[in-house]
Amino acid sequence: MPAARAILHVDMDAFFASIEQRDRPECRGKPVMVGAGPDRRGIIATCSYEARRYGVHSAMPSRTAGKLCPHGVFLPPDMRKYSDESRKIMAILRDYTPEVEPVSIDEAFLDATSAQALFGGAAEIARKIKARILRERGLTASIGVAPNKFLAKIASDFEKPDGLTVVSEEAKAAFLAPQPVGRLWGVGKVARGLLESHGYRTIGDLQNADPKRLEAIVGSRARHLHDLALGRDESPVETEREAKSIGSEHTFETDTEERPILHRTLLAQSEKVAREMREANVAARTITLKLRYADFTTITRRTTFDQPTQDEIRIFEALVRLLDSEKTGKRKIRLIGLVASGLGTPQLQLDLFDASGEKRRRLAHAVDDLRARLGPKAVLRVGD
Repeated sequence: MPAARAILHVDMDAFFASIEQRDRPECRGKPVMVGAGPDRRGIIATCSYEARRYGVHSAMPSRTAGKLCPHGVFLPPDMRKYSDESRKIMAILRDYTPEVEPVSIDEAFLDATSAQALFGGAAEIARKIKARILRERGLTASIGVAPNKFLAKIASDFEKPDGLTVVSEEAKAAFLAPQPVGRLWGVGKVARGLLESHGYRTIGDLQNADPKRLEAIVGSRARHLHDLALGRDESPVETEREAKSIGSEHTFETDTEERPILHRTLLAQSEKVAREMREANVAARTITLKLRYADFTTITRRTTFDQPTQDEIRIFEALVRLLDSEKTGKRKIRLIGLVASGLGTPQLQLDLFDASGEKRRRLAHAVDDLRARLGPKAVLRVGD
């Protein structure tokens, strides 16, 4: 008889802010907010639990956070440092099982079913992981342990920070019943409002729902939602998740229609996205330009290459063509960004009559290497 599934969801606590508190002793115990400053337009990426006591939360406008917590510590994000920390934590997880599915920079699922023979039960594995992360990285993690991914994810949120919650097969329905219906995967704001308007406010309400009535409300999603409400989820831990897209966005301090400013921003974003693609050894077939105007109207325009590319110059030139073809007039732009999608394996194309593309590829890799070893400002374009 096969062993029952043992799934762990590891979620780092206030990841960016906790790293900064670890590395900056003067910030420990203080409300720390990582993101744009309180006098700038932008959002809070992560905040410490001390800041959350003042009502601050992630994705909150920084100016709002500044009003709620004017004495807080605002720090700019250091994504290179956070990414490096993430790699070290994921390496710890893989010491217990190769079946690790990173979900984001600060969370992952583990299938610990087979690992129990080596390291003890699933809860014991979770305790060992938490202890190692604290001892070796100086950070805390909250972990949910359950028979499936959906339950493990919900469980990891229960006792934050530094929590450990175990949900058994026998207790899963009772564990889910009092939770709000919005905790179900796939139930966003609109779907939640629809379900609540028909009397389904808790997951327990859905557990007892009439299937035909539920189908009349949410259509073909009824069976899936009912299964989740009962704690049924067969989705596997995917150990080789491929990135579907890579992107970058920038919100301007002051809305602008100045083409030189827009072009410089797109060039910097093209370099960043191209570098990330080279690090991941992927290339993009489609590039999308995103514009958000001062009135918050948002548009996207895209173009597709004949061959996938990770060349920042080709990406930048394509974005400029898209921008110039958009009749913006004097409309000021609040945010500009790009998304590289259709990612696949890079294809090396040699042109006997034009070696410029290959020269740029080699130069880009050389610059990536220098910046990795000496810092992001080791090599700058003229005018940077």
